[in-house]
Amino acid sequence: QVQLVESGGGLVQPGGSLRLSCAASGSIISIYTMAWYRQAPGKQRELVAAIHSGGNTDYTDSVKGRFTISRDNAKNTVYLQMNSLKPEETAVYYCNVDVLTTTLRNHEVWGQGTLVTVSS
Repeated sequence: QVQLVESGGGLVQPGGSLRLSCAASGSIISIYTMAWYRQAPGKQRELVAAIHSGGNTDYTDSVKGRFTISRDNAKNTVYLQMNSLKPEETAVYYCNVDVLTTTLRNHEVWGQGTLVTVSS
């Protein structure tokens, strides 16, 4: 069983910054892709950024140059540094990981979500 604990959400003014963290724990052998998604009110959940086991990254076009995803493999933790935030980026941000567990099976695990509100 794998648990994800997210932190770092909150209220920030437009143009401000936040850093999200997501720590995985449990019966983990290896973590492959770690990603952040977001879901704004009335909208579908969308991929924001992903970082793969080799370190390569993917970003949705709207955040390129402003957001940075990183990971600390020793801590099984993924981060999302968000700069120059916009009001339309108000959403619940979810952590998502692909993990190989001690059952020798791959699992996709979601965090509980952390609310980011961008408002003056």
